Amino acid sequence: MEKAIRVTIQYFSGTLVTTALCIAFANAGCGSDFVTDELLIQPKAKVSDRELDALCKNHNATVIDSIPQIHVKLLKVSPHDRERVKSSLSGDSNISFVENNFTAVGSFIPNDTYYSSQWHLTRISAPTGWDISTGEDNVPIAIIDSGVDPSHPDLSAKLLPGYNYLDSTTNTADVLGHGTAVAGSAAALSDNTTGVAGVAWNNPVMPLVVLNSSNFASYSDIAKAIMYAADQGIRVINISIGGSGISSTLQNAVDYAWNKGSVIFASAMNNSSNTPYYPAACNNVVAVSATTSSDTIASFSNYGDWIDISAPGSSIITTNNGGGYGDWSGTSFSSPISAGLAALILSINPSLTNTQVVSIMENNADDLGNPGFDSYYGYGRINVYKSLTAAKNSETQTDTISPVVSVTSPGNNAYVRNFQKITVIATDSISVSAIELYIDGTLMKSVTDQAILSYRWNTRKVAGGPHGVSAKAYDAAGNMNTDAITVYK
Repeated sequence: MEKAIRVTIQYFSGTLVTTALCIAFANAGCGSDFVTDELLIQPKAKVSDRELDALCKNHNATVIDSIPQIHVKLLKVSPHDRERVKSSLSGDSNISFVENNFTAVGSFIPNDTYYSSQWHLTRISAPTGWDISTGEDNVPIAIIDSGVDPSHPDLSAKLLPGYNYLDSTTNTADVLGHGTAVAGSAAALSDNTTGVAGVAWNNPVMPLVVLNSSNFASYSDIAKAIMYAADQGIRVINISIGGSGISSTLQNAVDYAWNKGSVIFASAMNNSSNTPYYPAACNNVVAVSATTSSDTIASFSNYGDWIDISAPGSSIITTNNGGGYGDWSGTSFSSPISAGLAALILSINPSLTNTQVVSIMENNADDLGNPGFDSYYGYGRINVYKSLTAAKNSETQTDTISPVVSVTSPGNNAYVRNFQKITVIATDSISVSAIELYIDGTLMKSVTDQAILSYRWNTRKVAGGPHGVSAKAYDAAGNMNTDAITVYK
């Protein structure tokens, strides 16, 4: 089972962080795009102040301030005349540019006591992401773990009725301490002047207890919990538990939930190994590796071509069983931090499919390590702001961007023999709906709702000489792109 690394800290000497307010000029108001009765202009160097004053007077505008270092003037205009004045001055040969005096808002910083010690939230651009969404209470997160402390001040108000598979009751109190810490990293109550902030401020938590007090869980209980969550309509499921045994039961449970629209996240585990662990390595599960405060792979984190994304998992300050707070490390925390982001994405656009949610997270992650997909960071370390921006855009934009597809192995002009592995990777601005692999024009394999296609080609059955290997990728809007290479036998 997952062995999280914990340092228990009941109290910190953290500094209270005040909420950042809107930064804007008077008359703008929070949420406005620009100051409605002002313009910024840059007169050309030959224009004197007297000439500029006369020009502005002709347009019923007045210079009220200046930025001398860059030769920019601030004009006062009537809100009703602003567009007319802007258009007229833009066409004047004495003016270099005219623009609105746009406004900005400060990143939403919660006032939780220990927020300033939660390095990971800034690293994944959560504060700017929270300007877009802090979540909705109709998108719960199922935490399949050891339970959650029902009286913790940062969690109690967010808990939904769950189930305990250890004793077949509805008592979901934490029997180990692990589940409380996992839940807090995903969705602790935030901006409540108490404790820590979670990624998903407003999203509820459903505890499903499968991990016992000795830190063991059976695959059968995990499978039942996955399907129970899906049957309850839970779109986001987190499992910070793993075993090395491959299991059809577990895969079938995952597929059951996936087909009902759930997005399942699981920790890659902490063995510093590329050995696949399950359910993380199951198809249709987002396997999450752990990163550090310096954006490097955590020394304990597992890795491999089965990793999908990465997220902070080192020294994560979160909720402790019994009401306190602690410093925890492990992929147990990178996984729920990612699940919290998925909950925010669905809070913005609940019509997104699980494939689209995963694609948004992968396509908007910060690429670390080798360019593109790699076995340590997957598609990159999650970025809350970029992912939520993409989710917001998905509400109103028609998808006209074709997927990007690449035959990543073997290389172009490579020589092949015996059983050759062919790998195709595709990405899309929203989601990849299908990938097709062709050899010498014949369709050899296709996959749906997956970003990677792997095929074992028996080259002993083909003639010598050059062979064409090509791939096509499609998105849900029907956009298509291709890639092709030549190999030799």
